[in-house]
Amino acid sequence: MPTELTLDQLHSLLRELCRLDKETEWVEFKHNNDDAPKIGEYISALANSAALIGKQSGYIVWGVDNESHDVIGTIFKPSSACYKKQELESWLLQKLVPKIHFYFYEFENSDGFPVVILEIQAATHTPVQFDGAEYIRVGSYKKKLREFAEKERDLWRVFDKTPFERQVATENSTADEVLKLLDYPAYFDLTEQPLPEGREGILAALKADKLINSVDSGRWDITNLGAILFAKKLQNFQHLGRKAVRLILYRGNSRIETIRELEGNKGYAIGFENLIDYIKTLLPSNEEIGKAFRKEVPMYPELAIRELVANAIIHQDFSIAGTGPMIELFDSRMEITNPGIPLVDTERFLDSPPQSRNEALASFMRRINICEERGTGVDKVVFQTELYQLPAPIFEVTDKHTRAVLFSYKDFSEMDKEDRIRACYLHCCLRYVNREHMNNSSLRERLGIDVKNSAMVSRVIRDTMKVDLVRPYDPDAGTKAMRYVPHWA
Repeated sequence: MPTELTLDQLHSLLRELCRLDKETEWVEFKHNNDDAPKIGEYISALANSAALIGKQSGYIVWGVDNESHDVIGTIFKPSSACYKKQELESWLLQKLVPKIHFYFYEFENSDGFPVVILEIQAATHTPVQFDGAEYIRVGSYKKKLREFAEKERDLWRVFDKTPFERQVATENSTADEVLKLLDYPAYFDLTEQPLPEGREGILAALKADKLINSVDSGRWDITNLGAILFAKKLQNFQHLGRKAVRLILYRGNSRIETIRELEGNKGYAIGFENLIDYIKTLLPSNEEIGKAFRKEVPMYPELAIRELVANAIIHQDFSIAGTGPMIELFDSRMEITNPGIPLVDTERFLDSPPQSRNEALASFMRRINICEERGTGVDKVVFQTELYQLPAPIFEVTDKHTRAVLFSYKDFSEMDKEDRIRACYLHCCLRYVNREHMNNSSLRERLGIDVKNSAMVSRVIRDTMKVDLVRPYDPDAGTKAMRYVPHWA
């Protein structure tokens, strides 16, 4: 979860909010009103209005006079409030779609008056609903969004034109706060630039790469791009704490018993190499893998691990709240999952032009050599699994996630029909994108089968053709000259 605001930060925020004009679309002042459904409607309205005017958060403040903005105190205590026999916060969360982040702060101001501030995450990719309805602020009034078609169109335009990386992770930060939150020496190291002597030079370089933005007050906004790449601790940034990579090691091949679980906290750029190194320390080595190696080698090719982890980070859908990339290690497989459905069909991962929903993130990761420049990462994964003579990887999609699965070594006799068909299809795809064709000989070599057992390879090809994944390149060619291409070629 994101780090909570300190008492000093809350006092500063309260003073800032009380200095606002009487009518504002992203802040609501209340005295003691604890009507739960009304609070839910305000969460929807303020989340949507904050997004519309480019704010990171909206706020409801209890204990402040609505007209004068004087602090008068409140008897409202959300921590003990219930509605319909449920804790208030839990009930509100159930009614919100999508599940945005919000947090109640209870404290006393400098004069001893009890105050409550509800901080509400701005909508990011779709209007926030409460109990099936979407709300918006019009001046200081809460209205149903559908009654204001122009505002609804403007809100969708905001979602369409503002990518995640350009949205802000912090607002109005001082220079000292920026340099405290971001690992700026790592930025200069990874981009192979000399570290400037003065603070102004550091901030100018970060701004040039759109990691921070300057604001009129002489302060700075840290962008999501800056935070997600170079945060010293992701949990210090609102809404990004759950985007840290989780690594889980299980005993056996099920999720019943966890041996170790680690949740990262560094930005992706500065934490990537340590993550890969840690994965390697948890994986056993194999003394022999097929006929390609007769020495101790890693269970999985390091290059395949790097590419799949980088892909999970880069291609995730940041608009899906409460979840981030996850790496799970089992005795005989490794699963790498990221939130979001891929932009191309999983069957076409090898040949489709690269597409990313996070182009600025992908571009920077390419720049510091963490991921591939031209979308050939999956090609390398398949090539490496063939070189190590491992079962072919699986790429699959759930309702909201994409998952890649690597398998430890299996002899051909241990592979089931599905394993063999998948290996045949991906081998055919890899040959095709390399301007070559699959034939019995190439697949036999890929599967580690002796020449005398070529009939087994022919059976695998027939099975793969039956499920319409490969087809003959020239159906009239003789048996020995027969070549194959993917079904989509």
